[in-house]
Amino acid sequence: MKTQTDALGSNHRITAGNRNSCAEAAVQEIFALCASFAVLAVASITLYMILKGMPAVLEVGWKEILFSSVWEPTAPRPRYGVWYVMLTSVAGTGLAITISVPVGILTAVFLAEICDKRLALAVRPAVELLAGIPSVIYGLLGIYLLTPLMYKLELRLFAGSKTHQFTGGSNLLSAALVLAVMILPTVTNISETAIRSVSPHIREASLALGASRIQTVFKAVLPAARSGIAAAAVLGVGRAVGEAMAITLVSGGSVNLPLPFNSVRFLTTAIVSEMSYAEGTHRQMLFTVGLILFGFIMIIHSVVNKMLKRGMAEHE
Repeated sequence: MKTQTDALGSNHRITAGNRNSCAEAAVQEIFALCASFAVLAVASITLYMILKGMPAVLEVGWKEILFSSVWEPTAPRPRYGVWYVMLTSVAGTGLAITISVPVGILTAVFLAEICDKRLALAVRPAVELLAGIPSVIYGLLGIYLLTPLMYKLELRLFAGSKTHQFTGGSNLLSAALVLAVMILPTVTNISETAIRSVSPHIREASLALGASRIQTVFKAVLPAARSGIAAAAVLGVGRAVGEAMAITLVSGGSVNLPLPFNSVRFLTTAIVSEMSYAEGTHRQMLFTVGLILFGFIMIIHSVVNKMLKRGMAEHE
């Protein structure tokens, strides 16, 4: 009787084990499917942009597209040079990141390491609220609040100039400032999360060696959180490069050399402002501009990943 009971128990355990194995296998398949969906989405977008953007490249040629500064798609003899437009996107994004990343990191340090809980309850929702404001609102605020101030500064700096083309305040500097405010909550929130995830033992070891609180933050905590902070910067760059509506309203929209007080056009604004009436090669060329923009994002991610790997190797 005992032997029969033991056999039944053993069979029950084997059946339960088989069920658990099947459930784990099913869960693994679901996870693999979700992961493959993300890869498939990236591959599909890449393939679509290549198929839609390459016909214009074959017709116009990379040389004129990338190295010509003349953008006249509706002229009797159309020209499709995006050199100034690419430089504008690089310069505007770089200026916005230069402004926003230090401010965002210092704000994250303040929230995670310095301020008390009551003050954090007031500051953190304000930062998070910035992320929820629609981009068109940033553009409208830029038009009515920022550009008048920039125009006054422009009049003062270029008073008496016969060569400067006055922009009314809609220029590269205005666009960069708007972008800096827009990406600030992204940089701040992710950087704060990275700083809070640093092990308490690192802080304790630094303080035990005689470092002050500020020295501990900048010499121990921030280096330990640099991968997360770099990810915050990358996401900020991604939003800055891909933003269209806000900078369409404050950048001026002219194809010029990207100087601070010049009216300029970004890659995204070229697509948004012309897609509604573009036809034929002009329309295909706008997809090529999108392909170039997509390439920018890929290059930025590759460069940052290499920097992170090099930094981690040096740290080890």
